[in-house]
Amino acid sequence: MWQIRKPNVDGAPEDGPERAEQDRKLMTVGDAGAFATADLHTDLKVELHQRLLSLINLSALENMSHAQIADEVGDIVLEELDKQRHALNHGERRQLVDDVLDELLGLGPLEPLLKDGTITDILVNGHDTVFVERYGVLEPSAVRFKDERHLIRIIQKIVSAVGRRVDESAPMVDARLADGSRVNAVVPPLALDGALLSIRKFAKTPISMGRLVEIGSVPSQVSDVLKAVVSARLNVLISGGTGSGKTTMLNAMSAFIDNRERIVTIEDSAELQLQQEHVARLETRPPNIEGKGEIAQRDLVKNSLRMRPDRIIVGEVRGGEAFDMLQAMNTGHDGSMTTVHANNPRDALSRVEQMIGMSGIDIPARSARAQISSAIHVVVQVARLSDGRRKLVSLAELSGMEGDVITMQEIFRYRQTGVSEDGVVQGRFEATGIRPRFLDQVMAHGVTLSPDLFRPDRNFEQ
Repeated sequence: MWQIRKPNVDGAPEDGPERAEQDRKLMTVGDAGAFATADLHTDLKVELHQRLLSLINLSALENMSHAQIADEVGDIVLEELDKQRHALNHGERRQLVDDVLDELLGLGPLEPLLKDGTITDILVNGHDTVFVERYGVLEPSAVRFKDERHLIRIIQKIVSAVGRRVDESAPMVDARLADGSRVNAVVPPLALDGALLSIRKFAKTPISMGRLVEIGSVPSQVSDVLKAVVSARLNVLISGGTGSGKTTMLNAMSAFIDNRERIVTIEDSAELQLQQEHVARLETRPPNIEGKGEIAQRDLVKNSLRMRPDRIIVGEVRGGEAFDMLQAMNTGHDGSMTTVHANNPRDALSRVEQMIGMSGIDIPARSARAQISSAIHVVVQVARLSDGRRKLVSLAELSGMEGDVITMQEIFRYRQTGVSEDGVVQGRFEATGIRPRFLDQVMAHGVTLSPDLFRPDRNFEQ
């Protein structure tokens, strides 16, 4: 049996004036009816957590499993509650033990939200305002922090786990949780009304293309075309707004890559969940407190070319790395993929062109567009509709240059026809009637697509 209690706390006796004073402070948190309000419950939970830090030998926790810690800490919490003589029923005591364990081992009030599979985003606007996103719709949460110090402590716990820090000298930070969830935090003085914390939860089970078809994000016939695009090693640019499902689509499409290929992934914050055996994952590094040691995406893209990749996947291009990515696509790394923030396929190309200008290389606009038109074959546009659903809304092919303009033809598109009384967007997915030029390349790779898929009168069930 493990023993995690300290033999004595700062030399204080188990009983006596000092212990009585500690108990008196704890008992002032609430009485038999205190759990009628969530605030008093939060106060008691945080006070118990602070008491545990003085009672427990934290070094002993390193060699214990979560179950062992839960058993012993649970016993100590129940003993502390008995000493305070709170009239709590069994369910309330069990909940309080779970909450205190979350404070000790996890992220406190955020733990229930992180465990809720229906929540995709957690947005904290100060210690007393928390919103969550479920099924694409924001809603308020009853979760609260004790005070601003409590919230800051949780933020510090998150960022310190990945070797980063946040304070007045560095008030903004990007980090990730152990499960890969993306975290952004902004603290005062930049955040005027209290610390801001945003968590984009990481799907424990990658959403497959089959699942996207099942929930109506992609028609099954179009998913066959996407599979053919990946199998034929066409270069793909996935475009969309914030929260539109770009990374989800990239994950789903990457599942079609042959297991024998070597894939190098490059991300600012590791989110991709590739299922292949041969995947080399790279992640950028921010500068340290002295402003040194930064490793940017562009550095990683350049280095990846020396790693013998069959395909390079960049989580999102934001700057000069776009130029190096295009160079890679044009020099033997066919089938590479990346994402970009843009509202439509044409804007996506304009953004990539602007990023080439950010590379510091003086290149004429026409040459930059020629690079884009020869490197990128397909643009997949995704969007989040007004009802919160995410959909593939356009599949377009780059067909070359006409003068100084990149020519593009849309193969499939989602056409919105209205909104129902309950706010659900109505529409249909349709073919434009254009036979894609990449069809010959797809067939050369042994993939057969029916010509009927591209008939102009073809509508797909959603």
